[in-house]
Amino acid sequence: MTLSASLNCFLPQEDGGLVEKDLWIDERRGVILDAQRTFYLRKERPNTIIDLGGNILSPGFIDTQINGGFGFDFSVYEGDDQTYRDGLKLIAERIIETGVTALVPTIVTQEKSLYPKLLNLLRPWSPPHAAHLLGWHVEGPFLQMSKRGAHSPALIIPASGGFKTFESIYSPENLAEAEDWLMSGDTVHNTVGVRMITAAPEVEGVMEAIKEASKRGICFNIGHSMATTDIATAAVRNGARCITHLFNAMPQLHHRDPSIIGLLGASPYLSPSSSSTFLPFPSAIINALNASMPSLPITKELSIDHISEAFDEIKTPPQTPMLLAEQAHKNSLPTGKSVASLGSAAITAIPLGSRQISESELKKDLTTIPFDRPFYGIIVDGIHSHPNSVRLAYSAHPDGCILITDAMKILDPHLKDGIHDWRDGRRFYKEGDKLYVEGTTTLAGSVVTLDKCVRNFVRYTGCSIGQAIRCATYNPARCLNIENNKGTLRAGADADLVVLDHQGNVLSTWVKGKMVWARK
Repeated sequence: MTLSASLNCFLPQEDGGLVEKDLWIDERRGVILDAQRTFYLRKERPNTIIDLGGNILSPGFIDTQINGGFGFDFSVYEGDDQTYRDGLKLIAERIIETGVTALVPTIVTQEKSLYPKLLNLLRPWSPPHAAHLLGWHVEGPFLQMSKRGAHSPALIIPASGGFKTFESIYSPENLAEAEDWLMSGDTVHNTVGVRMITAAPEVEGVMEAIKEASKRGICFNIGHSMATTDIATAAVRNGARCITHLFNAMPQLHHRDPSIIGLLGASPYLSPSSSSTFLPFPSAIINALNASMPSLPITKELSIDHISEAFDEIKTPPQTPMLLAEQAHKNSLPTGKSVASLGSAAITAIPLGSRQISESELKKDLTTIPFDRPFYGIIVDGIHSHPNSVRLAYSAHPDGCILITDAMKILDPHLKDGIHDWRDGRRFYKEGDKLYVEGTTTLAGSVVTLDKCVRNFVRYTGCSIGQAIRCATYNPARCLNIENNKGTLRAGADADLVVLDHQGNVLSTWVKGKMVWARK
């Protein structure tokens, strides 16, 4: 066994702390070792000693939502499998300079015929000396129309047949049980595989599909949604694990119905009196909702493949749109009529008096329905979310925070500011992490890298560098249930590492125990 030991370094802990400690690696297998066990029981010493000069030796960063980079877009298939694979390899080779050693390629809403092809091409793959491509994250087509962002409205559909509709869109092979899915391809033994789906739980058929998808090892995300608090809570209880790009493409926080964002402040226990079973809204309310939303003529929409899909391109009221629509519909009913009398039950508001229960009843309630708050992805570029909003979210639920880039194909840390060609004669103007459509003040998204998100996060929240690292390593690994392999420094985990200075700048990146990039 060929061993190496990294000395004179600080190791991030799973609680966000930093500890000065050595790290031993089995270079042949590319995994982290238990140093004491290796020395005392196996009587082995490292062959190579690496002095890291007092810097931080962190698990490699994991980006669970990235649309492309370095000129390649995961959502664009031009008819040739090898060309697509070359694009994947390019990103995996280039992104390591940002500290990312594992990523989940993300595709936006597509033509139905493209999903089986793209998802098959996005099976787990580890190109040599490059970041691991863990699988796929698909956003759409089961999204709320009024929160679609830049997703094509013509392609957004309901899941009328529940999970069967998901299978008909993505193909049954791509939604098979986790073990069957991994074994059906040519993946290497013990390969880590990730599948993520973002959908709106209030859309027809989605709620029932969450439970089945979760049973099959798929990480289900809530996003591009107008779900009320009750619907969002029900989705999490059905198995949804994460919120997609928090604050973006969802209702703004309202004190009476905090909606999806409010899940960050949920109690660890739900009492039966405050936890209603999900029931769909009456069609009359949905109609009122659609009528209340300003519509944009589809025929006049510009091509939006260069717009960040997380941005809301449709203006919505500052309150929860669903709440306003329900109120508007109630006001339109004849005297004596109620919403529930329309033949379909509505979600019941929590009566204030329901909180006043005896101590014995409270104890019984608190032990009946435990509730785990979901993880949440957040884009920390100072554009998608204000720094105060980032700090507010982290203060409410630090254990669930996951830093993401949601980056597009023009992601490239070496791309200079100025005007750049795009495609089809279009151009954009880059100013730092901001992108504008040339000649306008229209934001075309962000090109922030994950290492910069880590540094921004320290500034925005006031947390330590160790706590920020946790949000780019351990937290996403836990969300994906891969923390024994990725995102931690546990014995047996893959030796995918990044060396950082104490300001969070990347000095070198290591994959499977071998250095694959170093700052010159």
